Amino acid sequence: MWFFLISSIAGSIIGSATDSWFRDTRLGIWFYNKIDSLYTWASKRYGLKLLTDEKKRMAKFPELNKRLDSLEKQTKCMKNRIYTLENKFEMKEAALDRVDYGSIEEN
Repeated sequence: MWFFLISSIAGSIIGSATDSWFRDTRLGIWFYNKIDSLYTWASKRYGLKLLTDEKKRMAKFPELNKRLDSLEKQTKCMKNRIYTLENKFEMKEAALDRVDYGSIEEN
């Protein structure tokens, strides 16, 4: 019994390591693309819906939905603030570029 337990654990560790290495090779990329196209074909052919709709999943977890919504709002707000700051910085740089330092006389 111990043999089967240890061999299954070792097999899963080795399999995971091999998969993570194989995924980045040319053959791995080709293989995963073929598997993906097979899944897509089967989904279209037989009308399977492999992943459930996001709204249905979020209905099961209302607290998670609220948290994700607040994070999306925060992200949008931060993007707007970054955009505004970048524009202000560009305007200041443009104003400094227009200044004629040659006309300033030292006393």
